Amino acid sequence: MQTFVTRLELILWRKQQHEAQNQIGFVPTMGALHKGHLSLIEKACQENDQVVVSIFVNPKQFNQSADLHAYPRMLNADLQLLKHLNNLIIFTPSESEMYPTNVPFNPMSLGKIGRLLEGAHRPGHFEGVVHVVHHLFDLVQPHQAYFGQKDFQQLAIIRLLNEHYRFGIQIIGCETIREIDGLAMSSRNLRLAPAERQNAVSIFKALSMVRNNVGKQSIGSVIEAARSIIEEAGLQIDYLEIVDPVTLESCAEWQEIQVCCVAAFCGEVRLIDNMLCESVL
Repeated sequence: MQTFVTRLELILWRKQQHEAQNQIGFVPTMGALHKGHLSLIEKACQENDQVVVSIFVNPKQFNQSADLHAYPRMLNADLQLLKHLNNLIIFTPSESEMYPTNVPFNPMSLGKIGRLLEGAHRPGHFEGVVHVVHHLFDLVQPHQAYFGQKDFQQLAIIRLLNEHYRFGIQIIGCETIREIDGLAMSSRNLRLAPAERQNAVSIFKALSMVRNNVGKQSIGSVIEAARSIIEEAGLQIDYLEIVDPVTLESCAEWQEIQVCCVAAFCGEVRLIDNMLCESVL
């Protein structure tokens, strides 16, 4: 395992890998790694000759400075978690290395999909995601890039980004990894107090209820019941919607496949999750 902190180090390494015709996998992260990240990285290591893992807390995707400052940073622990893996490059750039003034960037229009769900509640968030992923894709030039499906909307936007900028990367979405009680693994879980951690499981309970009631009641009734499960646990809901898996627009009626997406505050910690809900009709 090697650690690079500059763009030049990564560029020179990438040139060597391309000359050797090695296949490169890539997993972008903001650190505070957990088993969910590890599942992505291990899958990438199994499927590629070399793998790059970036660890960079991207200020451009935070629309609240308090959230940015509170985001956990634990690089030494992250490196310890990955030390057993071979053929791994860790890229930990500074903000000036990530966003040098001499590197051009032409923003893409996200359209309607960027204004729904997270886009509506976190203005500028996805623009910041697109900016950093564009630069990382351009630097790493991987053959395959791995993303968790917990960030369902982000994954959809990454696919659009890949097409828009013609990177030609295979984008691989990987199943959400959950704790034993169902809570989706997230770096933000580290900030939950013990009581909040217990209450946070209500999100998974609500999603499971939605999945188990597809087609049995109206969408409106199911959403109302799901909201009650979360609110009775003391969480404050930002949104809970049942949407089309491609357009992310709200579903008025049940269809063959839909996704229930939720964001809620558990204390001061904002958690997101989703669940694919297929019709049994």
